[in-house]
Amino acid sequence: MAQTMPPKPEIAASADWLPHRYDPVRDAVHFHHIPRALHRGATFLTDDHLPTTGTPAVIGSAEAMAAAQGVAGPIHYIFHSAYCCSTLLARAVDIDGVAMGLKEPVILNDMVGWRHRGGAEASVKSRLDMALTLLARPFSPGEATVVKPSNLVNGLAPAMLDMRPGARALLLHAPLRAYLASIAKKGMWGRLWVRDLLIKLLKEGRVNLGIADDQYLALTDIQVAAVGWLAQHDFFTRLARHYGPARVRTLDSETLLDRPAEVMVQLNALFGLGLSAEAAGAIATGPAFTRHSKLGGDFGAEDHRAENETSADHHADEIEKVAKWAEAIAKTAGIEAALPNPIL
Repeated sequence: MAQTMPPKPEIAASADWLPHRYDPVRDAVHFHHIPRALHRGATFLTDDHLPTTGTPAVIGSAEAMAAAQGVAGPIHYIFHSAYCCSTLLARAVDIDGVAMGLKEPVILNDMVGWRHRGGAEASVKSRLDMALTLLARPFSPGEATVVKPSNLVNGLAPAMLDMRPGARALLLHAPLRAYLASIAKKGMWGRLWVRDLLIKLLKEGRVNLGIADDQYLALTDIQVAAVGWLAQHDFFTRLARHYGPARVRTLDSETLLDRPAEVMVQLNALFGLGLSAEAAGAIATGPAFTRHSKLGGDFGAEDHRAENETSADHHADEIEKVAKWAEAIAKTAGIEAALPNPIL
């Protein structure tokens, strides 16, 4: 027997109903019933990783916004440049009564896609505001929401920070050579992904490296990966400088793996989660840091390093040559190696 769907205002006000997709033609949001336990089990909040949830509840934007406005709590962000343990951190802030980490909600990707298809800037911003309100509905009273968007959403980061003056953000990245090793490890799919990323970065005008557009096709896949890394690094630098350390801090994945307890203490302070230093530091010994964030099973910091080192060894010559090429490009373009406002 089919379960009766709750009234639309109840759905729009409840964190148990994920605002999964935005339909700009109907100006409506598609909600799926995803309680907290299912969030914990899903690697990402995407169709490939969510359980079958049946027919969505489709609610007009105005009605959804009206129901959620009085419910939404504090919201913060983990923006990242991919392959840098961002899923691990989103899992680490899943703490009952304190915070919940949302891993790459697709509704934010929909805002980017709509923008790329020519959506009016004012309309996109209005519906982005709505999406943030819906995502900020807490699972428990007093909880904060920490959203880890897909890195394709990074171009919306200034708008997302401006819309929520109380929001704080962590900018997370992998060191250049570690990032290139991660791409090489993923074979054809990783190489296709970095080319797709470059197309989107070019479309948004976020690649300013002094390379002529007609030269990108002449680059190898790993060079394309380095171009994407440089563009995102440059963007993160400007973002951190613009908002300052009170609102935006930066972190690299190697520091996260080397000093997880210290990172969690500082992240707790940045997001104002209210944990004691002891409780925040203890998260570093919990499942977020000791199990694989995507595949499950025991997987600690040494396993992370060993996995990357195997790939780096196999592609060492190409990675080193491209890294040196990228460092020369960065010097010419005035891109600093270290991001400002480090969290440690």
